Amino acid sequence: MRSDQPADTDVYGARTRPAPATTPAGAVATLVAVLIGAAVAVGLGAFGKIHEPQFFSVSVAGFSSGTAVKTWLATLAVSLAVFQLVSAFAMYRLIPGGRAPSWITTAHVWSGRLAVLASVPVAVHCLYALGFQSGDSRVFFHSLFGCFFYGVFVTKMMLLTRKGLRPWVIPIVGGLLFFVLVYVWLTSALWFFETTGVTL
Repeated sequence: MRSDQPADTDVYGARTRPAPATTPAGAVATLVAVLIGAAVAVGLGAFGKIHEPQFFSVSVAGFSSGTAVKTWLATLAVSLAVFQLVSAFAMYRLIPGGRAPSWITTAHVWSGRLAVLASVPVAVHCLYALGFQSGDSRVFFHSLFGCFFYGVFVTKMMLLTRKGLRPWVIPIVGGLLFFVLVYVWLTSALWFFETTGVTL
């Protein structure tokens, strides 16, 4: 900080607020959110395991199959998640070049909502049409991380508006959510593209 810079401004001269203090209630909220997220992940996995696969999904006109629809929706979700990552770096001022533009926060929020919205038909297809499968390591870990994704998502949503959290909680949960989504895409959509080609 420059000697002539007020204590409540950042390196760009913008007014800042002091970081909120962490509280025991914040730690409890984190633990509760993690436990509920874990319960969601286990619940989805249990449903997928005991549910008899229907091998049916709703196709969209212009696509060759329900699997192709699932693949492209998953790709859309990952593309939006990449924007989420970049915009988060901009919001935390981890990208050189100064302050983030004023619209970045709104774009970050809506890209996250659209990413989850795009993932819902994919999850319905996986759980209802295919179930939790473990025929080989790729399918097993895809099923496992697919359930884990929604557990982490629920955890993050429960923590976003909580006060008194440690400052690293939301970035860690958000980063984990991004990692899990990318892994799910690598074990499904990328595999589909590699085996059938980049087609609709």
